[in-house]
Amino acid sequence: MSKSKLEKFAEIDRLTNVLQYPFETLRREGMTFPHKGHWSDEVFRNGNPIILELGCGRGEYTVELGRTYRDHNFIGMDIKGNRLWAGAKTADEEGLENVRFLRAEIEFLDTFFAPGEISEIWLTFPDPQMRKSRRRLTSPRFMSMYRQILAEPSVLHLKTDSQFLFRYTEAVAEVNGLTIEERVTDVGEEATPDSPLRTIQTYYEQQWIARGISIKYLRLLLDQLPEDPAEPEVEIEPDSYRSYGRSRRSEVVGKGIQEE
Repeated sequence: MSKSKLEKFAEIDRLTNVLQYPFETLRREGMTFPHKGHWSDEVFRNGNPIILELGCGRGEYTVELGRTYRDHNFIGMDIKGNRLWAGAKTADEEGLENVRFLRAEIEFLDTFFAPGEISEIWLTFPDPQMRKSRRRLTSPRFMSMYRQILAEPSVLHLKTDSQFLFRYTEAVAEVNGLTIEERVTDVGEEATPDSPLRTIQTYYEQQWIARGISIKYLRLLLDQLPEDPAEPEVEIEPDSYRSYGRSRRSEVVGKGIQEE
């Protein structure tokens, strides 16, 4: 029998690899975080580079990166504690000392991390927010947040099933003069079989692939991001399969109505 949300939250409270700082906690503590600027010496207790996954969900990608790259530290960040539970429990059981989870809102990134404290940021299958550009995790607003906490070269990875978000992010990069170091329109076709882009997959990524949806990837450098980055003025065709519920999407993709 699967655990209830309450059981998961209770177990997260006991896991030492999870730091919980939702807004109500931050407000109670004066909008301060005790380990800001000290993740290396106080949390991980080593000088290895720190890689942050935002919106990590169940933490599968964070855990697998931690297994694969033992000489790096990884933080999975998400506000949904019942999702974090799965990855945190796995990392705890496997003794992955280079993996931590932060339950908090992404909007308060600069509360948790000092300038230059993060080596790279991963965005894995974020909601494309097709109707609300300011909420897209690759919007200029969020790019500015990332730039504040990233060391140079400031690397941002995007892995997505959404053609809409992929094209939007390219447009953000173009209008703001950002370098796209790597562009993959179909990981299954273009990445080598041993590439982590193919070997590390989340549960939902496997579902998209099974439905015939190609996985896209961008690696960007944010070093040249302007102080006031611009929103691109482009029209991008929405992802048609996202207008259906989960079961309906499966049916539609199965009939061959897919992205371009």
